[in-house]
Amino acid sequence: MKTGKELKPGTVLRIDNDPWLVQKAEFTKSGRNSAIMKTKLKNLLTGYKTETVYGADDKLDDVILDRKEATLSFISGDSYTFMDTTDYTMYELNAEDIEAVLPYIEEGMEDICEAVFFEDRLVSVELPTTIVRKVAYTEGSARGDTSGKVMKPAKLANGTELSVADFIEIDELIEIDTRDGSYKGRAKK
Repeated sequence: MKTGKELKPGTVLRIDNDPWLVQKAEFTKSGRNSAIMKTKLKNLLTGYKTETVYGADDKLDDVILDRKEATLSFISGDSYTFMDTTDYTMYELNAEDIEAVLPYIEEGMEDICEAVFFEDRLVSVELPTTIVRKVAYTEGSARGDTSGKVMKPAKLANGTELSVADFIEIDELIEIDTRDGSYKGRAKK
């Protein structure tokens, strides 16, 4: 059993005996109202999508899934092909199936991902918590502004934008937290 506040992208729930993949989960807590989790769900059997709101304390049945290590093999349009690292089996997913991790997937990445299976069918892919990516573009740093944590926008090779520290330059490797898309620091060499 999971509670509403424990939901995250990649979690699979059993609702009316069907498996539903959580594609997006957004926690909201406002003043007097109770905490809620806004979710975007996809039925793994029919492909039907819906948006649902759960209370933070709602009890939900989760599904135990099989997991295997996989790496990105190649990208062809909206199709992403992953390869099992043990038996070299190829698995294909559409962009909409991996919407939550799509901003961090790029051609030639070497990250070991977790392929998630429901009844021997690949349903999603999870990236490691911390990944390293190269900054494709960012503005120069502002001189003299050293008050606190100064951030500036940067763009990765696949077009994903995020805020990085002011001292980061083009072609530098940075660490990114895939849970929330935040910049963690320079990559250690």
